[in-house]
Amino acid sequence: MAPLKLAIVGGGPSAFYVASRLLSLLPKTNEHASRLKIHLYDRLWAPYGLVRYGVAPDHPEVKNCTHKFDDAALDPRLRFFGNVNIGEQAPIPYTLPLSLQSLFPHYTHVLFSTGCTVPILHPALPPSSFCVPALSFVHWYTQHPSRPPPPPLERIEHVTLIGQGNVSLDVARMLLTPPSRLAHYDVPRSVLDVLRRSRVRHVSIVGRRGPFQAAYTTKELREMMNLPDASMVPLDPALIAHPEEANGGRELTRQQARALQLLQKGSKNPPGSTEKTWSLDFFCSPTGLTAPAGPGQKARLTLAHTALDANSRAVPTGETSTIETDLVVTSLGHRSDPSAPWYDPALSHLRTLGGRVLDADGRVVRNVYASGWAAMGARGVLASTMMDAYAVADTILRDHFPGKDVETTPLSEADVATETAQGGQGDMVDVLPKDVDLDSVPPEVEQGWREGLVTDFADWKAVDAEEVRRGEEQGGKERERMVWEEAREFLAKVRSPRT
Repeated sequence: MAPLKLAIVGGGPSAFYVASRLLSLLPKTNEHASRLKIHLYDRLWAPYGLVRYGVAPDHPEVKNCTHKFDDAALDPRLRFFGNVNIGEQAPIPYTLPLSLQSLFPHYTHVLFSTGCTVPILHPALPPSSFCVPALSFVHWYTQHPSRPPPPPLERIEHVTLIGQGNVSLDVARMLLTPPSRLAHYDVPRSVLDVLRRSRVRHVSIVGRRGPFQAAYTTKELREMMNLPDASMVPLDPALIAHPEEANGGRELTRQQARALQLLQKGSKNPPGSTEKTWSLDFFCSPTGLTAPAGPGQKARLTLAHTALDANSRAVPTGETSTIETDLVVTSLGHRSDPSAPWYDPALSHLRTLGGRVLDADGRVVRNVYASGWAAMGARGVLASTMMDAYAVADTILRDHFPGKDVETTPLSEADVATETAQGGQGDMVDVLPKDVDLDSVPPEVEQGWREGLVTDFADWKAVDAEEVRRGEEQGGKERERMVWEEAREFLAKVRSPRT
């Protein structure tokens, strides 16, 4: 049987779920196990992607999936290479650059699990010193290696969030939660210092549709309602007075019904009882942002008032209003990097069918796959990412073992139809070799690893333990994060020489 040597580009949840699934379906007792090798590449020096650099610090339970990833990494057939930037764009300057042309000759299979890393911007709100994408804000408080500058919270009293999804509520919660409470979580000291100097007193969370179309989850809304030092500005009762009518005549889902109960009850702290406040501003869509007139002045955000049409789309009513704000944060979703191979601008992610990558002519690129947001777009939660990753792993194995040597999840009727439609896959594109050295890596990566620029999973576990230790020294904090320079200096002291 030919080897299955897989390079996974990306080191987030989808990548690890695919690797874990492949290793479990080809256990060491399987006759084909020795022919499986997985090399996982990430442009970040630490693994886990959004789990480390996207999950809100006060949601530590969401990070429990890393235990499964750690188990997969214990298998010697899996190797992790961090700080390797594969592709044309290099947003992190100190990473090791590696072209696809240098990667492909070493692998029989390639999987892109690169996610959606580019924020979608609002056409009326170009980035500026007073308008930033939420991704920059999240990367700041998670100490992402891209290192966006900290927001000048010591000069900001009013923040306006555009978008009413969970990321918006994460940002609002970070701004309104007492730093003394956040200090117990995985929040870097430098971030806590900025939050302690914050003068933010109100956060507006703006959405173009109504309370029954908002994208946030009940859990996130409940957390906002229970903020210890902030209260919600009461909603206009008319917004929630006729739920089914406001929901397009449809019965409320369970989540909508629970969210309605929370909105009816309001925040734990009564209106007017706290110095800090927040509001959900429904049926508003930005049309322009005017810069502050001078020092100490606020920006002016113009909002078109909207209503829902028969298809529940937000349409302008002709009315407008203007609010004064110090900072606008846009949270409107994400797309894949347009420079990625086989990117489809119409989809905003890679072009795939059943996990298999397609070229511009719709032909299957043999043994090249995509999973997670890189294949589906930026939607879903970790559970849906896991299910997609498992399905892609099964597809990889079915393609490589066309018989019944490996047990995978039975295909549904729809999946069978897709497989049948692809048929013999006679019109395919080949970009990868069929036979390779199972243990080789690109020489650039090997050299970077020897020099300590490229990290492996043992490096990460050493840093992980040290971050936890440093957190414990600060009174039981979850961890104290390192930036790359700290991590590299620490690793140079504790790891054995590489030859």
